[in-house]
Amino acid sequence: MSSQDGVWTRAWEAARPRLAHLGRGLTDLILPPLAHDAPEAMGAAGLSADAFSRVTFLEDPVCDGCGAAFEHDGGVFADPRCAACVARPYAFARARAACVYDDASRTVILRLKHGDQQQFAPLFARWLERAAAPLLADCDAVLPVPLHRLRLLSRRFNQAAEIARPLARAANRQFLPDALVRSVRTGSQGGKSARGRRLNVRSAFRLTAAGRRAVHGRRILLVDDVLTTGATAEACARALLDAGARAVDLAVVARVRTARSLTT
Repeated sequence: MSSQDGVWTRAWEAARPRLAHLGRGLTDLILPPLAHDAPEAMGAAGLSADAFSRVTFLEDPVCDGCGAAFEHDGGVFADPRCAACVARPYAFARARAACVYDDASRTVILRLKHGDQQQFAPLFARWLERAAAPLLADCDAVLPVPLHRLRLLSRRFNQAAEIARPLARAANRQFLPDALVRSVRTGSQGGKSARGRRLNVRSAFRLTAAGRRAVHGRRILLVDDVLTTGATAEACARALLDAGARAVDLAVVARVRTARSLTT
């Protein structure tokens, strides 16, 4: 190869992202993308204006331990954790959620989880890029909460993995989809008390041999769709810490307002 060939190759590699962006822009101009939730033309892929306006996004200040919103900003001398997290910390070190789990967010999350509408996964990943930015900056790898293989067969995909994959790519972090497995087919967490949820997922997760090597000594960002009581995420975090992970943080698309209290 001549030196001139190398110059052209480097020039093409440098120009390719800009050309791709230009191509996407021209395509969107001719065929504008539709909203994920309605047949409405959009400037960019996402929710319609009405659906987006009804989502309650979580903004700082939030509890560093569970991601709950603080009612007031206590300033630089305030405790970064809520009373429940101070009294009984989770196994995972920190948590962030993009929004509150309510009627508005539940509708779009369930379209991904049970409606097989996978176009929502990259959207949720973009929400988490912003909400979990400090956690992404500190982590070494991104890992989704796994499904049991039988549930994976019936659902055909793991919604947590579909969110975690583009999130890891955007942050330039290693994606570990198969390091952690759900070895016990547990019953649904729906309708159970906080204690019942913890008992339901106790010892349900384990690391594969390759997974143990991949997480040892590293800070892991665990990704899931919803934080209810934290029982599932805590069971995953304990399995990761027992396998030698240095620390585990949690990023979820949404959290219920009452996920944490001094009595749960």
